Amino acid sequence: MKGLTTVIVLLVLSSMVSGCFTKNDIENNDKKSLISEICPEGYANNTWYHFPNSTDIFSMDESFDLNSILIGENIPICAKGTYYGIGVSTFEPTIGITSQDNLFMTSWGNGPGGSTAIIRCSNMIEMTSLDYVCENTYQGQIVNSNDPYVYVDPWTDRVMKFDMHALAGMTVEWSDDEGETWGPLGLASFATGYSVQDHQTIASSPYNALLHETTWVFCVNGNWQSPLCSTSQDGGLTWGPEVPGAPANCNSGGLTGHMVGSNNGNFYRGNPGCDGEGYSIYRSSDGGLTWSEHKLPTDETGTAATWNAEEAQVYPDEDNNVHAMWIGVDNMPYYSYSFDNCDTWSNPIMIAPPTNLNGTGFPALAAGDSGRVAFAYLGDSGGNTWNGYISVMTDAFSPMPLITTTQVNNFGDPLDTTVDCGYNRCGGFGDFIDILIDQHGRPWFGLSHNIVDQGIYGTMMMGPSLRDAAVPLNPLPEGGFSTL
Repeated sequence: MKGLTTVIVLLVLSSMVSGCFTKNDIENNDKKSLISEICPEGYANNTWYHFPNSTDIFSMDESFDLNSILIGENIPICAKGTYYGIGVSTFEPTIGITSQDNLFMTSWGNGPGGSTAIIRCSNMIEMTSLDYVCENTYQGQIVNSNDPYVYVDPWTDRVMKFDMHALAGMTVEWSDDEGETWGPLGLASFATGYSVQDHQTIASSPYNALLHETTWVFCVNGNWQSPLCSTSQDGGLTWGPEVPGAPANCNSGGLTGHMVGSNNGNFYRGNPGCDGEGYSIYRSSDGGLTWSEHKLPTDETGTAATWNAEEAQVYPDEDNNVHAMWIGVDNMPYYSYSFDNCDTWSNPIMIAPPTNLNGTGFPALAAGDSGRVAFAYLGDSGGNTWNGYISVMTDAFSPMPLITTTQVNNFGDPLDTTVDCGYNRCGGFGDFIDILIDQHGRPWFGLSHNIVDQGIYGTMMMGPSLRDAAVPLNPLPEGGFSTL
């Protein structure tokens, strides 16, 4: 594979020098010519290069000058998807990645005494052969929870285990040594006076904390008109009172998408708008104490009339640009970005590949360096054949951004075949799935292979880096069903 890497690097560098592909590469939009240049060892049949609204790069008519579009950061790089099994089941798989290149995923009921396991996969990131190891690192005493959740603080590497118990309250534990040992128990929420504690999310940011390097915030559906949020100033040991996660008199509903912190200290999360119409992103600039609403441009896309109607996804890139994703009324994924902390948004674009998907669900989103974004979702390719998809953009701010989409499972190896799986709670997917980008720029998609009931990491075994300009990822060995 080293020879392939060298070829790709040379092609990318030559493209950067010339500013675009040569005319012969893309003359007459010749798919065979272009792909043979960037993928000399073959073109994956479950990879698509396209523009917004499922416009195949190779079906563009002659009025589009690809030489002027596929330039700079907006160039195609050979890509292929795959996945790797973790050896045990998962439920509502949240994931975390540390700077030591360890991947963490929750596993419901597979820890000591039936507790929630925290599965650490080592030697998976940047591996050269299928010799990765996945094992439970949690040896604590907390009994199993309804909804397990794991989160890694990007600024401190603290691994937070966040458990919800019988819809009544949450406990938190953490590890500062890659899961080898776990710290004291923090009572995140008990006896709060609210009857429901569900659909939790937790995040950190470098907002000014009193007793810790980062501020931590969790939000839950508290059987209230909007999510309820609580803040910790000491790294998770103690938590303040639950406060509304939206402006006064906001009726957004309690269910919320994944929350995330940004380099500028802000927190963001998405859920329905206060007026009950469309989706909004909610922002806190004071450590989760107060929240403002920022409506997404959903008037023309509509919102899903399925289980996905509960939330939108949001993620800031390293330069604090904010990226948002949601499912429209047509059950397709849409995207918009903001340069001003969500005050204004770009026009939405539809990001699904040109492969006749019947519908999509379970959106998840992550961002790397400025304008480099990864989207994860499930899609039905026909007959309730539900697959996992990762779409990436390396120049999201381009007037015509190139989207590279890979299906992480091969054809003939569906992740689920249940009727309307992607529109409802379905097996190990539960309420949500997760995606993050590692320090090398590779996206990792935490989800479940429901056919065999096992947690998996979907990823791009080759493709563009989301951390470095116009650089291909180091290729990984092919995974797939053989790793289950």
